[in-house]
Amino acid sequence: MAAMSRPIERELLDFAVDLVTSAGETTLRWFRSADLAVDTKVDGTPVTAADRAAERLVRERIADRFPDDGVLGEEEPELVGRSGRRWIVDPIDGTKAFTRGVPLYSTLLALHDEDGPALGVIGLPALGQLVYAGRGQGCWSDGRPAQVSDTSTLDGAYLTTSGYSHWADHALLAVKHAGCELRTWGDGYGYALAATGRVDAMVDPAVDLYDVAAMPVILTEAGGRFTTVDGREDASGGSGVATNGRIHDELLGLLAG
Repeated sequence: MAAMSRPIERELLDFAVDLVTSAGETTLRWFRSADLAVDTKVDGTPVTAADRAAERLVRERIADRFPDDGVLGEEEPELVGRSGRRWIVDPIDGTKAFTRGVPLYSTLLALHDEDGPALGVIGLPALGQLVYAGRGQGCWSDGRPAQVSDTSTLDGAYLTTSGYSHWADHALLAVKHAGCELRTWGDGYGYALAATGRVDAMVDPAVDLYDVAAMPVILTEAGGRFTTVDGREDASGGSGVATNGRIHDELLGLLAG
């Protein structure tokens, strides 16, 4: 991706990492709490006080530090900025897992600028882990360099996903018959696994922008690749495929049928 060539400032990435850490810590107030109330949004998806509080914290700190920047989030209306930069936040990616007490939910933050994806952070509050990257600054996992796996074939490759209900039957059978080891409980956690080489591929047939806005720069800086199911390098394309790059085209071919 040509837009990945202009490095961002390390201070900007550090700000994002600190912000995700704080937002993630906010969610822990409600995690596995007896007083957790789960509401249903108009689109049928769940939302909690933890989602709302974490996104509010992110928005307030961005407004204080970068008042001209725009912010797109899952729980509040978009704030259109004047700087040409837009922050994209998902305060709890995997709210269903969160409400069931599963510690694999994540807090996601991305920054896109005039050159495209600039930085991305995946925070895993209940696990105490972070995976993050900045354009030209590399990909990091808890302060150590992160990189994708070197698996070169789909046979034996570990593939994870957020769930199988959105998969086309032909695509699911294709990856199974190709010899992939299939796993789930994905969401942001699955992309973190792909960026750190713990799995070889993460597939989401249906996503919103805030679910994957952080992933293009994270996977690129880790030596991998992120596209839509139909091969576009576009986080707003409605789907997500993250791999180590070596098996990407072959996997896309199977998903397309």
